[in-house]
Amino acid sequence: MNQDPWKPDLYGRFADERSRPFHDLLALVRPRPGMRVVDLGCGTGALTAEAHRQLAARETLGIDASPAMLAKAAPLAGGGLAFRIGDAGELGPETAGAWDLVLSNAALHWVPDHAALLPRLAGSLAPGGQLAVQVPANHDHPAHLAAHAVAREAPFAAALGGHVRETPVLAPEEYALLLRRAGLAEQDVHLRVYVHELASRAEVVEWLRGSLLTDYERRLPSDVFAAYLEAYRARLAAVLPDERPYPFTYKRIFLWGRR
Repeated sequence: MNQDPWKPDLYGRFADERSRPFHDLLALVRPRPGMRVVDLGCGTGALTAEAHRQLAARETLGIDASPAMLAKAAPLAGGGLAFRIGDAGELGPETAGAWDLVLSNAALHWVPDHAALLPRLAGSLAPGGQLAVQVPANHDHPAHLAAHAVAREAPFAAALGGHVRETPVLAPEEYALLLRRAGLAEQDVHLRVYVHELASRAEVVEWLRGSLLTDYERRLPSDVFAAYLEAYRARLAAVLPDERPYPFTYKRIFLWGRR
């Protein structure tokens, strides 16, 4: 089993498409002089470095749980930009009031219990501080449903111990209420649908191997995961239309609030 299934090169294969929501998220932020920024789930650090430059931040810290991702990020450090290993949901009471911006792009869907997470992140904000988060909300797409359906089949169900990936992502209106109750007077919560043009439906497998399927890869022996991928490819051929290029629709929820 792979304890760190994240593959920076595979994730980066669709870098242009994956970066579009980041730029839309950053556009929600109101820059202030000398900001202290933390980026939760920074990945390879490329977008963290871009945020650091665009915001002219005094200090930016990128946090990620993947050593492979942080190895890619390390050369970018310097000039107020730093990276360290850690859990994207780890900000605790010791960070209360520490940050001018808590930023997270496509990472917090790996962290459970968003009803508890959002107030904790809001509590890390300095007066006037901002929370800017984007989470994928594509769990009802046929490609995602197919991944879980295959996980419930033999021999994968037994190898996974019955585990099937459950999303912690809430409805947009629930996030709006959480931000309000966390004391963020100003807020913007919205759902946006992207259409990513892939060469064919086969590329959906490669896209999800860099995200959703890592949850199954870390839990399965390599030979069993290889068999899982073959079964998943066959299932996708049955549920997705054979369009070329294939329009991969992807829903994402954006949350912005200011203390």
